[in-house]
Amino acid sequence: MKRIVVAIGGNALNKPNEKPTAEVMEKNLLSTTAYLADLVQEGYELVITHGNGPQVGNLLVQQDLAKEVFPPFPIDVNDAMTQGSIGYLITQTLNNELIKRNIKKDIACVLTQIVVDEHDKGFENPSKPVGPFYDRETAKELEKTKGWTVKEDAGRGYRRVVPSPMPLDVLEIEPIREMIKDGTIVVAAGGGGIPIVRDESGRIKGIEAVIDKDRASALLAKLIEADALVILTGVDYAYINFGRDNQKELKELTVKEGRELMEAGHFAKGSMLPKIESAIEFVSLTGKEAIITSLENVDLALKGESGTRIVA
Repeated sequence: MKRIVVAIGGNALNKPNEKPTAEVMEKNLLSTTAYLADLVQEGYELVITHGNGPQVGNLLVQQDLAKEVFPPFPIDVNDAMTQGSIGYLITQTLNNELIKRNIKKDIACVLTQIVVDEHDKGFENPSKPVGPFYDRETAKELEKTKGWTVKEDAGRGYRRVVPSPMPLDVLEIEPIREMIKDGTIVVAAGGGGIPIVRDESGRIKGIEAVIDKDRASALLAKLIEADALVILTGVDYAYINFGRDNQKELKELTVKEGRELMEAGHFAKGSMLPKIESAIEFVSLTGKEAIITSLENVDLALKGESGTRIVA
C-alpha cells in the first residue's frame, strides 16, 4: 500500500471573493473530500494536511474588531483554533463521503504542535500571508494604524504577513505513526501546525507565528516515511514564466533543475515558491517523489499522467 501525504491549500476552503463562512467551507470541502475518497478507495494510505492562511487571518481580523470587548488571542492559539475547526470539517465531510461508498475507515484529526527555533530569521522578516486581500491604499493605512507588516501577494493584492519560521520537529509524531499503522486516516499538521519552542529540559511554549503548511507537510512526510508528498494547488502544473505568453508547464524536475529555476526567480514567493522548496526538501532528504498538481487531477498525477513531478 502506498503511503501519501496530501497537502490541501487554505484557499480550497475559501476561494477569493467568497464569504468566509462555515457553510461555504463545508460546501467546498464536499468536492475536495470526494477526490480524497477516490484515493482511499484505490488503496492509498492517506495522511491529510491543510492550510489555514485565510482562516487564521480572518480570525485575527474578527478579534481585532472585538478587542474593546474581548482581548485578542496570540497567533499560536488562533493557529490551534483554526486547525481544530478545519480538521473537524475535513474529518466530517470525508467520513460522510466514505459512508456513502460503504467504506469503513477511522479518521482522526490530531492537534499538532511543531517545534521551531525562537531565533529563526523568519521572526525578523515576516513573510507568511494571512487573511483577506486589500488594495494598496487600505494596506498602507492598516500598516500605519495597526502596526502590521503588509506585502503584495503574488500580484493578487496586499495582505498582512506574519513570521514564518522553519519547522524542525513534530511533537505528536509517535501517536501519528501509531494511528497510521492501525489503518486510521490522519489529518495532521493543519495550517502548518501550532508553532512551539522547546527548552533544554523539554518544556514547551507557544510562539506567535504561522508555519508554512507545505514545509510542515514535507517534514511530516519525511518523519512518517511517506512514499510520496502531494501538494495541491490551483493549477495542474508548476510553470516557468507563469502568466506570460511563453508560460510552460513543468512535467518533471530533478532536485538540481528545481533549485536552478528557483534561483532564476521563476516561482512567486507567496504562492508557488514554498511548494517547490518543500517538494525539493522532501525529495532530497528521502529519495522519494513529490507531486504538485490541482485537486481535480490528483488521481491522474499519482498515475504519472498529470502534475509536476519532482524526482531525485
